[in-house]
Amino acid sequence: MVFLYNLGIRFYQFLVAIVSIFNDKAKLFRNGRKGWETRLREAIKKDDRVVWFHCASLGEFEQGRPVIEAFRVKYPDIKILLTFFSPSGYEIRKSYSGADYIFYLPLDTYWNSRKFIEIVNPIASIFVKYEFWYHYLNQLKKRGIPTYVISAIFRNDQIFFKSYGGWYRKFLSNFQHLFVQNEKSKELLGYIGINNVTVAGDTRFDRVVANAQAAKIIPLIEQFAANSKVLIAGSTWPKDEEQIIEYFKTNPHNLKLIIAPHEINNMNIEKLRDKFALKSLRYTMPSECDPKEAQILIIDTIGILSLVYRYGAAAYIGGGFGVGIHNTLEAAVFGIPVLFGPNYQRFQEAVELIEIGSAQSVANRDQLANALNRCITNENDLQRVKRISSNYFSTRAGATKTIVENIIL
Repeated sequence: MVFLYNLGIRFYQFLVAIVSIFNDKAKLFRNGRKGWETRLREAIKKDDRVVWFHCASLGEFEQGRPVIEAFRVKYPDIKILLTFFSPSGYEIRKSYSGADYIFYLPLDTYWNSRKFIEIVNPIASIFVKYEFWYHYLNQLKKRGIPTYVISAIFRNDQIFFKSYGGWYRKFLSNFQHLFVQNEKSKELLGYIGINNVTVAGDTRFDRVVANAQAAKIIPLIEQFAANSKVLIAGSTWPKDEEQIIEYFKTNPHNLKLIIAPHEINNMNIEKLRDKFALKSLRYTMPSECDPKEAQILIIDTIGILSLVYRYGAAAYIGGGFGVGIHNTLEAAVFGIPVLFGPNYQRFQEAVELIEIGSAQSVANRDQLANALNRCITNENDLQRVKRISSNYFSTRAGATKTIVENIIL
């Protein structure tokens, strides 16, 4: 199995090298790791006491961020190393001030992991949600470095719980403690003999609650949304956009739309504007027209979507016609109805939001129209959603405190 695992890593490395010739993300993935050993040795001093946080991408970073920042407050003299596997995390957060060092994680080979751990020599390692790397976990355990996973969630269909998953189950035994999101995850781990588990919850709740409380006014959006009901469509893909475009052909309640497409390259933005065929404004080009006169505002930059949801009468979260929806909590924390496509079952918070009645899955334009009609016209329903959303978040916050109190450095 180790031979096959190593072969898979090498093949992945070769594939990235080929794809990077014509794919920008693959090029960032490859180039960002060049010379990593030299740069890491130059950055980290031998007498530094380092805690290493690893996130696969941007979503995992948002889960880990409350813990990173709580560690900074509790242990101000400790250095924080933050690594990412994906360019979509690293490139957006490479200037994040909450960490002392930010790097791409070198690919999981024996020599990479050995050199990396030797240089960093962390006093503790914290993996966020996923990313179970064989060689890194082995090196950490071999050196007696306490290793944790936080905000983890486990499902029946994962390889750890299959009859042929014995080798992968060994990965989990390398963790000193596992902080999971729910009781189901704890039960599944118990079935395979992993009992050093605490149900702490999902740290994203702490993050989105803090974000909502500190949400800043965005003047351009204030002008655009003034005296209007606005649908916020976040992280949308073409299939999501098809449903929204169809709805806005009639737009019976004269809604305005703020849309943040997943792909924000110029070609995609302009194609989207053409499809809507309505007066639109790009966020980065505010002089195009008077914001009050525009029907659609397109968010063509990264990093502000979580602040934009406060201006919505309802939110549509993209990804539900593909592999899965994006972050629903960022919108729901503002107490507005949340809609998304049919592929949401793997996301516990989406299932829970539907169960409490503050979210709905829509599979086509008619269902979207019916849901929006109900959201927009029924003031009692809007107030009900606000109340149950407030209760939902207040009862689920606190995972960060539990984790930080139980990881003693």
